[in-house]
Amino acid sequence: MNRNTDFIPFSKPSTGIEEENAAVRVIRSGWLTSGIEVKEFEKEFASYVGSKHALTVNSATAGLHLALEALGISRGDKVATTPYTFTATSEVIRYLGADPIFVDIERDSWNIDPELLEKAIIEYNGQIKAILPVHMGGQHCRMDEICAIAEKYNVKIIEDAAHSFPVKTERGFSGTIGDAGVYSFYANKTITTGEGGMIVTDSDEIARRVSIMRLHGIDRDAWNRYTSSAGSWKYAVVAAGFKYNMTDIAAAIGREQLKKAMDFLNARKEIARKYHNGMKHFDFIKIPEYKRDHSWHLYIIRLAEEKLSIDRDSFIEELKIEGIGTSVHYIPLHMMPYYKELYSFKETDFPETLQKYRESISIPIFPGMTEFQVERVISSIKKIGEKYYRYNV
Repeated sequence: MNRNTDFIPFSKPSTGIEEENAAVRVIRSGWLTSGIEVKEFEKEFASYVGSKHALTVNSATAGLHLALEALGISRGDKVATTPYTFTATSEVIRYLGADPIFVDIERDSWNIDPELLEKAIIEYNGQIKAILPVHMGGQHCRMDEICAIAEKYNVKIIEDAAHSFPVKTERGFSGTIGDAGVYSFYANKTITTGEGGMIVTDSDEIARRVSIMRLHGIDRDAWNRYTSSAGSWKYAVVAAGFKYNMTDIAAAIGREQLKKAMDFLNARKEIARKYHNGMKHFDFIKIPEYKRDHSWHLYIIRLAEEKLSIDRDSFIEELKIEGIGTSVHYIPLHMMPYYKELYSFKETDFPETLQKYRESISIPIFPGMTEFQVERVISSIKKIGEKYYRYNV
């Protein structure tokens, strides 16, 4: 392929020799599972975000599950969240036999609407035990209002901060504001361990419960049992736990990624700025407002369908022909067969969610993007927009 037709992926992890050396170091150490690298990663991450506790897990899904379980969410409880998210946010509620109460998103963002959230809490009259806000795409939710609502109605908050590391707000880092927060280190996230996640909390009680439940409900780490002369083979199973621990290989990679997190964030911000400047005059798309307190994990454009003779899916196909990788974030959960059938949802139940889903395309944004690639994305969108523009509008 020549330079003009090379495919630009939607996302690409940014790793280097530092991550390679870290993985090799662990392999040569003779200890591959949860051990000293995990402990050090947890300490470093807690210090980075200013949280009392940071606990590694093998996925953000596991982290959300453990955080809800630690708060005592159980069968028959209800948890308020958004339908505009990946299935993990909601499925963990169902793991515990609880019900997700979907709340529509704001008109000017992809985040849960605090006014509608409060209405839902009032409507369910004490049945909603927790709020699970999603910092969608890396844009911080209106946490001042959400925290005020939670305090008013005595409801717990678990932040789904899978997209938002390392965004810092006036209240602290995104993910550290609620009772607990969960980050994702999946391959396309702002920092990665391949698969993995982190739970942060200032609560000793939540941290203690998560620490036990993430590894079979055992009261002692394998590291403490096997790696010192003072260790003992004895242990106690104190709960029916899960197998959610992170490996030392993943943690070692994560430690190197953490050192680069701010450089990655600045690179994403610069790409977002170039997109904003390059496309702000395209009237056939709506671009997100450029914000500094945004991780820019995703850059989502919305088609102004009334000005185009092409729909969202066909626009994506045209971008593919141009060699541009894209995705759609997300197919709303209330439209998925499982939730639709279980709760008798209609597509129109959440109008803002439905509208944004029909219009939205996530375009490439990752730290390693070149200026040439950014310009190619912009010019390809311009080319397709002009090709299918309704000049009679």
